[in-house]
Amino acid sequence: MVKQVPAPQPIELDCADAGLALEMARWLTHLRAERRLSPKTLEAYARDLRQCLIFLAEHWGTRVTLKRFAALEATDVRAFMAMRRADDIAGRSLMRALAGLRSFGRYLEREGKGKVGALSAIRAPKVAKSLPKPIQVDAAKRFADADERAGEERDSWILARDAAVMALLYGSGLRISEALGLKRRDVPKPGEGDVLIVTGKGNKTRMVPVLQNVLVLIADYVGMCPHSLPPAGPIFIGARGGPLSPRIIQLTMERLRGALGLPDSATPHALRHSFATHLLSRGGDLRAIQELLGHASLSTTQIYTGIDAERLLEVYKSAHPRG
Repeated sequence: MVKQVPAPQPIELDCADAGLALEMARWLTHLRAERRLSPKTLEAYARDLRQCLIFLAEHWGTRVTLKRFAALEATDVRAFMAMRRADDIAGRSLMRALAGLRSFGRYLEREGKGKVGALSAIRAPKVAKSLPKPIQVDAAKRFADADERAGEERDSWILARDAAVMALLYGSGLRISEALGLKRRDVPKPGEGDVLIVTGKGNKTRMVPVLQNVLVLIADYVGMCPHSLPPAGPIFIGARGGPLSPRIIQLTMERLRGALGLPDSATPHALRHSFATHLLSRGGDLRAIQELLGHASLSTTQIYTGIDAERLLEVYKSAHPRG
């Protein structure tokens, strides 16, 4: 049976002719039906291409035709990117815009509508790597304390569950997907083990130490949970017994960080950052931390070395011999 591709939705473009508008509609339909891009990505790609066409129409002083777009020059693309940068558009958004334009160019080439070589000649804008913002030790521990939410009108087992998840994120440096992916049989009872087998990115497994007090929090939650938790099923479940969404933990942290007076950077992933940073600040070996975090490359882990630059400078100033 031949798969039916939905007809493209017509697009109104004052800045371009009907031929280009039709190809834009066909491209978006292709991305939706065959590439299965998310609605948000499709919306962003369509917006970026539309903005580019509006710019080109003003830049050239005429409506953009399919033939003219195919003859796009590198200077035209750079002028568009410079205009967007002048609007204080972030580097990642510029990267996405260029990716969308290149996707449209490749589509036109496959369909025999012309080759937009200029798009390949443009380098993607550099995106500055932002250093993770760790949470202070005392604050990180309070996220894993169910009593911090005693005033909330939620079942006590849910408060215990959220505290146990956040204790895992900070105590073992897990990604939120890794914590929520744990099966009940993967987690030892207190006193019966101190290691978790975690499945991370690329379906790779690794061994991660787990503190006994974290196991106690998990056991407390399991004992309070009103739903069945079979050995092969997830140990952390939602209020109705189904899968626990990462969004629930994110919302919990949003409420808690407000109560604790912490900035917006205090996210579930920040607890993982804090795990690495606090280990490093106490003399932890970078390669060992790499293994614990499940980073494929040491260069990914090395970003944490920038966090403690101030602390290292203080040590240097206090301990380095002066001539």
